[in-house]
Amino acid sequence: MAGGWSRDGAVQEQIDSTVEDALQRARSELPRGESLTHCEECDEPIPQARREAMPGVRLCIACQSERDKQRTAYSGYNRRGSKDSQLR
Repeated sequence: MAGGWSRDGAVQEQIDSTVEDALQRARSELPRGESLTHCEECDEPIPQARREAMPGVRLCIACQSERDKQRTAYSGYNRRGSKDSQLR
């Protein structure tokens, strides 16, 4: 179903693009490399189970939880398909 100036499938393409952007952002934030034995912020030991479960981990659970709380929320709004971006 086309609406206004959009062609058939435009809404689905925008949804797919938004999901792909979110996946790329999440993948870029995954830790890489060798895990540390001690947290790089508080120097507490990082449990072996955490290092095995998440290779490349650099923070203990407490510091990672605090960092996650401070992270700003991502709106997830994809402007590529918005009418505002088409007017430019």
